[in-house]
Amino acid sequence: MAVALSNELPDENLLALLTQDSERAMELIFRQYYIFVCRSITRILPHGHVAEDLAQDVFHDLWKKRDSLIIKSSLTAYLRRAAVNKTLNFIRDRKIKWDDEPALETTTNAVPNARQYLEAQELRELIDRTIDGLPERCRLVFTLSRFEEMTYQEIANDLGISIKTVENQMSKALRILKAVLAPVLQSS
Repeated sequence: MAVALSNELPDENLLALLTQDSERAMELIFRQYYIFVCRSITRILPHGHVAEDLAQDVFHDLWKKRDSLIIKSSLTAYLRRAAVNKTLNFIRDRKIKWDDEPALETTTNAVPNARQYLEAQELRELIDRTIDGLPERCRLVFTLSRFEEMTYQEIANDLGISIKTVENQMSKALRILKAVLAPVLQSS
């Protein structure tokens, strides 16, 4: 089994190990993906203690399904989707009330030289702060649309809101992003 440069095993190796030595595989998967799963959850629901509990549930579910699990994409994609689904179910089951406090997020592509890299990092941080600052419902709709690639209909169904509400929340998020990023992008 080849080990990745970052001392992390590739998804394929972890999945193969899961069928052979499930306890060791689960330990490795947990160590390698715990922070990733927590971040996936906090993008939707920024409550640290809740994210940790939900992340534990994601890994517990993986453990229970280990013998019958068929992952057609990557383990990373599977865990991201499991985290999102677990979070949406939590929101639905608890009927969490949305507050109107600000929060935001996105990524930029890697760039060739150091100056461009630093500028890209600064832009990414600004975008992250802006997304984190969006109102909670607005951030949730934006995150599901842009990062989880869900359709407006899927978002409306999962959140129990109308498509019009999804459209309004996306418009609001994009308007805020544009207002914050326009001055920075114009000076570039």
